[in-house]
Amino acid sequence: MIAAAVQLGRFGDHAAGWVALGAAGWLLDAGRRPLWARALVSVLGAHAATVVLKRLVRRLRPGTDEAGTAVRVRSTSPSRLSFPSSHAASTTAAALAYGRLLRLPLAPVVVPAQGVSRVLLGLHFPTDVLVGTLTGVVADRLVAARGGAR
Repeated sequence: MIAAAVQLGRFGDHAAGWVALGAAGWLLDAGRRPLWARALVSVLGAHAATVVLKRLVRRLRPGTDEAGTAVRVRSTSPSRLSFPSSHAASTTAAALAYGRLLRLPLAPVVVPAQGVSRVLLGLHFPTDVLVGTLTGVVADRLVAARGGAR
C-alpha cells in the first residue's frame, strides 16, 4: 500500500501526471481541444492557487521538527510547506474536468485515493487534504462556469 501511495504521489508531483494526461487528451481529441485546454487550465489553476496559499500560510509538514508531530514520513516532498495539499487540489480538478470529458466517474475513486495517500505517507495533515480538495473543486467550477462545461 505504501508503494502505491508513493507512486500516486510521484504522478501528482507538480501536477505533472495530470498535465500529461490533459495534454494527451488535447492532442488526441482534436474535436474537443478547447474543452481539454479549459480542463488543463483548471488543473494548473488549482495547483498554482495552492502554491500561493502555502507561501501565505507557511504551515510545516507533519514530521518536521518544528511542526511538533510524531508522524512517520514515508516519502519525499519538494517543499516543507503542507497547507493546502497541491496534490489534492490538482487531482480533484483533473478528476472532475477529465471525468466530464471522458464521461467517467473519476472523482469518487481518484480523489480519496490521492488524499489518503498524502496522509498515509506522512506528508499532510487531513485538513491540508480537505482544503486542497476544496481548492480543486473551486478551480474546476470557476473554469467550467467561464467556458460552459460540457
